[in-house]
Amino acid sequence: MKPTSSPGSEAIDVVAGIDIGATSTKYGLVDQEGGVLARGAIPTVRDDEDAAVAAIAEAVSRLLSRLGGETPLQGIGIGAPNAVFHRGTVEHAPNLDWSEIVPLAELFSRFFSVPVRVTNDANAAAMGEMLYGRVCDPSNLMAVTLGTGVGGGFVVDGRLLYGHTGCGGELGHLIAERDGRLCGCGRRGCLEAYASVGGFLETMRELLARDDARSVLLEKPLEALSGESVTAAARAGDLLARECFQRTGAVLGRVLADAVAITGPRVIVVLGGLAAAGDLILEPTRLALEESLYVAFRGSVEVVLSSLPEGDAAILGAAALIRSAVD
Repeated sequence: MKPTSSPGSEAIDVVAGIDIGATSTKYGLVDQEGGVLARGAIPTVRDDEDAAVAAIAEAVSRLLSRLGGETPLQGIGIGAPNAVFHRGTVEHAPNLDWSEIVPLAELFSRFFSVPVRVTNDANAAAMGEMLYGRVCDPSNLMAVTLGTGVGGGFVVDGRLLYGHTGCGGELGHLIAERDGRLCGCGRRGCLEAYASVGGFLETMRELLARDDARSVLLEKPLEALSGESVTAAARAGDLLARECFQRTGAVLGRVLADAVAITGPRVIVVLGGLAAAGDLILEPTRLALEESLYVAFRGSVEVVLSSLPEGDAAILGAAALIRSAVD
């Protein structure tokens, strides 16, 4: 799967950055300056880790070939759900029907003879924001990913938080509601069960099931609901859709306040599918955060959307796992 060379072509050292999500996998080739030279995306194979890795490896190889010329691949950095940095594994990923422990770095090494490093997908996003984003204090930030799951990446005093197991920063599995909804991890009440896209849509379905419900979203089957349709309804003034954002932001803001008390970030960067709603989700989150913060932190934490192109934070952060080791 090595790229072919053409006479007289200029060599460009690149690192592959891969962001494996429960729904889709984004990948890109990153140069020494942090420029994403080429990118792509494919659906994630959710029921077979070997097939998933093979599909991603093929896609990355095609991307390398598209660059043309001699393109030395220095390494592969991967962000994935429940990835353990210290062991190069994905363990008990709640939204993927993979084996309990997947030796992800080893599987990719079967296709590429370069160093492979892995980390949690939200950690990769946090690293991307720290190195390449435009935030007021990149040395103290929290990255929050709102997608199929809810992820958290924490940068404290310029260092990414891993903890002794390599699994530190699991924001989505802080308890938001005691004895609440069943989470994909098997526990009840996790933030992920409320602030992921699926959790958000569950809240919307609950609101639509009320006897007094009035909403344009009732014109279609409940199973046809999507984050995009609820966002469009809210932007058009639908009160029930707006209430869904208010409730989701309130839960998210309260949990973020607890996390702030531990890690003390200056800025919280929100990414992922639900972040596309912009102020619809940010404003209630900011309000609940400020109301719930310990007094020492009030007025000191910004909540912003990522300044990087969609998907690039995780790609750049994953690539930085290799760059930080070779530069």
